[in-house]
Amino acid sequence: MSLDPTYLDYAKRRLGYDHDLYPYETLPKRAPIAWPDGRTVATWIVVSLEWFPITPEDKPFRAPGHMQTAYPDYRHYTAREYGTRVGFYRLLDAFAKAGVRVSVAVNSAIADRYPSIIRDIVTAGHEIIAHSTDMNGTIASGLPLDEERALIVSSLDTLERVAGIRPRGWHSIARSQSFSTVPLLKELGVDYCVDWANDELPWTFANGLVNVPLNHELSDRQILNVQQQSVDSYAEQILDAHDWLSAEAATQGSGRLLPLHLTPYIIGLPYRMDAFEALLAELAARPETWFATGGDVFDSFTAQR
Repeated sequence: MSLDPTYLDYAKRRLGYDHDLYPYETLPKRAPIAWPDGRTVATWIVVSLEWFPITPEDKPFRAPGHMQTAYPDYRHYTAREYGTRVGFYRLLDAFAKAGVRVSVAVNSAIADRYPSIIRDIVTAGHEIIAHSTDMNGTIASGLPLDEERALIVSSLDTLERVAGIRPRGWHSIARSQSFSTVPLLKELGVDYCVDWANDELPWTFANGLVNVPLNHELSDRQILNVQQQSVDSYAEQILDAHDWLSAEAATQGSGRLLPLHLTPYIIGLPYRMDAFEALLAELAARPETWFATGGDVFDSFTAQR
């Protein structure tokens, strides 16, 4: 019995990917990048500042970390609220002590409900990245185009109204996008997104939007909550990553990007803050470190393209 010649046909079988969003490119073939002042490891801190409605939505999907038990789920609701009431302010103090500017990925509901937090972020000199409307504002294919556009516009407009500056960056909830998200972000004037975790340097979509990769495996949620490791192990892994990237930059002649993705109700607990402040101090003492916001990384990258 002979094989049907059409059996192995696949219209998108080709070198690289089965999409045209961006070209395939391996690390050794990347154009080298130089960070300012001879620094080699751009250390980029991103804080996810989230507002969880007490009743979750499951369409298009429920956001990770959302309410979990029968509603009203006061236990998980108040644990997450701890991040905006307590944990985030501990982080602001730690950043000030270390002299670090960071990116804060903010649900626009925070601006509506707690505008004083937005003012505190701006006053401290940190960058705001748009992070949807609230933790029910998820995106996936199947969400009507007009609804997705309205969600992105609402987030950007609300944050601009309260912060006084329009966010340049976008972070989707759970890093989830639809096939329309990248075109919409470009259409709406966003400079960069952080959802695609496939590199350790920025890269450019075919439409000109830049992705600044936000590593998931080194997030506090992944290491402390999912893997149930200690904060000392978390700090050790961050420093190990910095060591490796620094050595790689020295041998390969190109800067590297080290993202630290933080969640205030996780890292901001009192028994974790001493190790976290010590981590910031150690990173700041290393001559290779360039503490940068996402906007800083974007500007440096695009200036060298």
